[in-house]
Amino acid sequence: MHRVAVTGMGIISPLGNDVGSFWKALLGGECGIGPITRFDTQGFKVKIAAEVKGFEPGAYGIEVAEARRMDLFSQYAMAAAHQAMAQSGLMGQVEPHRFGVNISSGIGGIETMFRESEKLINRGPGRVSPLCIPTMIGNMAAGNAAIKYNAQGACVPVITACATSTHSVGEACRLIRHGYIDAMLTGGSEASVTPIAIAGFTSSMALSETNEPLASSLPFDLNRKGFVLGEGAAVLVLENMEMARKRGAKILGEIVGYGATCDASHITAPQPEGDGAARAMRLALEEAGDSGRESLYINAHGTGTPLNDKTETLAIKRALGEARAREAAISSIKGATGHMLGAAGGAELIATLLALSEGVLPPTIPLKTKDAACDLDYVPHVARRETRELGLSVSLGFGGHNGALAVRRGT
Repeated sequence: MHRVAVTGMGIISPLGNDVGSFWKALLGGECGIGPITRFDTQGFKVKIAAEVKGFEPGAYGIEVAEARRMDLFSQYAMAAAHQAMAQSGLMGQVEPHRFGVNISSGIGGIETMFRESEKLINRGPGRVSPLCIPTMIGNMAAGNAAIKYNAQGACVPVITACATSTHSVGEACRLIRHGYIDAMLTGGSEASVTPIAIAGFTSSMALSETNEPLASSLPFDLNRKGFVLGEGAAVLVLENMEMARKRGAKILGEIVGYGATCDASHITAPQPEGDGAARAMRLALEEAGDSGRESLYINAHGTGTPLNDKTETLAIKRALGEARAREAAISSIKGATGHMLGAAGGAELIATLLALSEGVLPPTIPLKTKDAACDLDYVPHVARRETRELGLSVSLGFGGHNGALAVRRGT
């Protein structure tokens, strides 16, 4: 089995459009949630989201003509990939047929679908763009990245709702670990701040209807009432550790374990006892060779929905045992970023890697009122300078999809 190194990271997020800006804002307790600017929210119960700000495709090598052929989710992905590839120095250092892509999206080009559907309804079928389908489909961020970087190996995006990019990284890791490929560009992207997405999530009673940025996304807080829709992209370069060291790449971290399970219980609600989520965490820790004595940081899914947070707390206890669960430091960054859906796991994995490498744990910024059902250490309010030996990034998605990634700091 091959070890898997992280050698590049890139992000487009509500907190900043590069890793440095994202991390600084996260540790500073900043909140990326604000009034929706993409469309008129008159008549909508929900009027806030965590939008990406100041995004300029050209700053990431995306030509104007290219951008016109991409949905926003693909543009975000390409921008994050540009950053990750630049940091890794991988281009030209790996055989094209040994280089793959697994950049995924939970929803894909929903902005394109909404716009082209309006054309169909209002102006007739002849007005629908010939680029509608190749722009909309959820695999196109991966396809565009493969074309850009001549990655001729496996190009296999996955769709598992809010667990999408965690599973993308995990499956990419397995391809390298088992020797099928030497390097992967992997992560997730989402750009779903659209009328149909806001209306749909609101109708399913998933979104917070508290239209105040600092009181809307409340992971693990007694007063939590739903999540806030976010957007962005997070992309990482993974490599065979031996190859990365041989070429002198900086090792930003190591993926040491991956667990994937399904609740097989309900299309939106988590399994009440948290069994599936707990099994995913245990699988990741077992693959990591966890002794049970290592200090642990967990970046939780922590959506701020009434069911998720108490179930996830229970799952952590089931996975670790009561005593170790109480020793773990846990945080959710969704109070700052909103829920980036298919990009969430990638962004949270980057936060986990940085927390280990820099010895600073990001906070759960809006946590004010304790909930008896959420009684662990969630690093409330402010970042904490503390060194942890092992990291665990957890994602849980509609459909009962559970994913967990175990990581160690770079060497």
